[in-house]
Amino acid sequence: MRIIAGKYRSRRLAAPPGMSTRPTSDRLRETLFNVIASRVAGASFLDLYAGSGAVGLEALSRGARSVTFVERAQPALKTLRANLSALGIAQGFQIDTGAVGRFLRSERGDPFGVVFLDPPYDDSREYESTLDLLGSEAAGLLAPDAIVIAEHRRKQRLEDGYRSLVRTRLLEQGDAALSFYRAG
Repeated sequence: MRIIAGKYRSRRLAAPPGMSTRPTSDRLRETLFNVIASRVAGASFLDLYAGSGAVGLEALSRGARSVTFVERAQPALKTLRANLSALGIAQGFQIDTGAVGRFLRSERGDPFGVVFLDPPYDDSREYESTLDLLGSEAAGLLAPDAIVIAEHRRKQRLEDGYRSLVRTRLLEQGDAALSFYRAG
């Protein structure tokens, strides 16, 4: 894995060992950031189920004002911290080591303009509960024109809406897909 563009372009990223964390591929990350390019610079970016941090690190590289990484698996956290250190990133981010649901239910400061979530593919309940929270109780965490993007298996069909969230685009690439949502 590597950073695709921006300040840290072409810098390599580590991935956690084993198969429990599946980093977003370079190709899919490039596609994602091509779609959201105009929204990243200066944005407050939320990377849920952050894993190695590849998506949030790409956002920082492309000028995001801040990135909040939410990850609780210790091997992934160790890799995320190692990636931040290897890139020399010491500010502009925070790491929350709790569960995503707890994070979304807690009070936070500035709303997020971009939210990316990539739960374990096999845990469909995480997709539903996270998107449902973002469309209801946690909607206050979203900036007025925020975008929420869920990475999932191409064969896994997410709903067209989750409370106030409405899907605006479905992008499929290989075995993966990206569902883009906005508050309706």
